Parts: sequence; C-alpha cells; structure tokens
Amino acid sequence: MSDSLPCQLYLISPLETGGDFPQQLRTALEAGPVAAFQFRVKDIDRDEAARLAAPLKSICDEFDVAFIVNDDIKLAKQLGADGVHLGQSDEKLKIARTELGNDIQIGITCHDSRHLAMEAGEGGANYVAFGAFFPTRTKETHHRPERDILEWWSTMMEIPCVAIGGITPDNCQPLIDAGADFLAVSGAVWNDPEGPAQAIGRFSAVLESR
Repeated sequence: MSDSLPCQLYLISPLETGGDFPQQLRTALEAGPVAAFQFRVKDIDRDEAARLAAPLKSICDEFDVAFIVNDDIKLAKQLGADGVHLGQSDEKLKIARTELGNDIQIGITCHDSRHLAMEAGEGGANYVAFGAFFPTRTKETHHRPERDILEWWSTMMEIPCVAIGGITPDNCQPLIDAGADFLAVSGAVWNDPEGPAQAIGRFSAVLESR
C-alpha cells in the first residue's frame, strides 16, 4: 500500500466468509482494481479462521491484492499475510512489529483522533484509518470525524490514511477530494443488490474520473 498513487479501494470482508464467498471475492476483484482486502471475522477460533482465510489469500495473491488480517497478529503470521489491521493499542503495534517484521503493513484504527493518529504514525504504523464518516451497519461505531481530518493528515504526514464507515459510490467523492488515500468499503460492495462486481465498477468509475 502506497501513498504515491491516486485514491484506491480497500475492501473489507463481511463477517461470513464461508460458502460461496471465495467466488464473490473473485468476482469483485475481477471487476476493477482493489489495493487491499481485509479478512475480518469474529467469534471463531484461529484454526477455523485460517481455514476460511486460506482460499481468500490465494485469490488475493492471484490478483496482486494485499491480504490484511484484522486484529490477529498470530493469524497474520500463520497465513503469511501482507499486513495486519489493529485497534487502538501502542502495545499491540509494538508486538505486531516485533512478531511480523518490518516488511508487514500495519494499520491502526484512529477513529476521529488526531492525537491517536500522530501516535500511530510515530510508533511505526504504515497507515492510519479514520471513521466512521457515514452511518454504517457493518460494525457499531461511536466516532464521526469531519472530512477535514483527512485534509490535515494528508498535509502533515506521508503515511497513507484510510477513510472508513458507510462509504458508497454516491458519497465517496468528498473523502477523495479531502485526501483519503484509500476508501475502506464493505457493505456497499457485498450487500449491493446488483452484486459485488457492479458495486466495484461504480467505485472504480468515481476513482478513475479524477
């Protein structure tokens, strides 16, 4: 993941990644450029998570998409993931870097906090994530940053920033204009009534119009 490119898509999995989901992921990645895919599951053991993740990582490798594991450093190491995304914890960031080495991308959730973002950047994070910018049903949120946090970050720091939370093809343009390096999207893709390929196509049309 790099901040030297135009804004790109960062795809986050639904919580259910079994069944025909690998085919859904393939369909989405075939539809347009995606920079990264985050494997995010809850309340299952690591062996089961690894079983579900393995085919998804293979698909991401095939499409040259960075495979990011949500909040599980050991699983990221086991899978040979490209990165791990962590919640707010200096200690976790240090542990992840020690466990995974310097070649692994580490992202940190910073909600709506400039202070937390600065700490993450100074602590060695490869990217920071701000949100939720819009209402979302993907996960419970308590923070609602203003777009100017993206403008501030992009002028202050070289580390990329990710915008997350309720982002759709219809509302994402102001976030791109404000300086988001990546748009993290989930429900807008997997729950699209026309299917993930159509959703990715609509996002791509906005991103490519710049």
